[in-house]
Amino acid sequence: MRLARFGIFALLALPLALSACVDGVNGSVDVPAGTSVTDASTVNGSVHVEAKAKADKASTVNGSVELADGAQVGEVSTVNGHVTLGQHASVGSISTVNGAVTLETGATASGKLTVVNGAISLASASSVAGALTGVNGKISIDSAHVGGGITTANGDIDITGNAVVDGGIKVVKPDEKGFFGIHFDDNKVPTITVGPGATVNGALDFERPVKLYVSDQAHVAGPITGATAVEFSGATPPAS
Repeated sequence: MRLARFGIFALLALPLALSACVDGVNGSVDVPAGTSVTDASTVNGSVHVEAKAKADKASTVNGSVELADGAQVGEVSTVNGHVTLGQHASVGSISTVNGAVTLETGATASGKLTVVNGAISLASASSVAGALTGVNGKISIDSAHVGGGITTANGDIDITGNAVVDGGIKVVKPDEKGFFGIHFDDNKVPTITVGPGATVNGALDFERPVKLYVSDQAHVAGPITGATAVEFSGATPPAS
């Protein structure tokens, strides 16, 4: 009798267990507004987490991952596709290989953000608490906060408004194996701009040639190695 009751309970609970996981192979996956799932994943398709919905994980291989305003996800990843966090959305970590990452106003990442081929854009009042790493692609920090420093190999960096970057800036020169195993044209000279009102706390370390512009209204608290800063007045540096 007790076994029979357990079997009935298991059958009743099965739909609930299945509803906690939304996944597929070919096609997009949607997490409806206000709902909560453990895993929202697909292979060929995008993942959409609607307003104030929650997921422990949102991932795809070929497709984008998009979080609407106020959505919460633990881990976000894709291989070929962009990642967008709507206003005040929050995640743990973000990673993509081929695709841009955009954090809209007030969006937050409590961990690290890693991109290989794609631009990174942080809007006003957004933040990345961990390390922000790119390889190819412009990095734009506009009145936002980065807690674990910025590292790139071949991308321009533009820090504007009242942005704060803790942990410094590093531009690396890849070895023969490349950076993250990715090879690129290292003849391009990255441009690093610290605009008026912006703050960088930590060392600015450049392992390869860069063009470094620092506003006379910016604050850089740390040594600069591998480059000579060109100070400028006004909103933007002089045309090179």
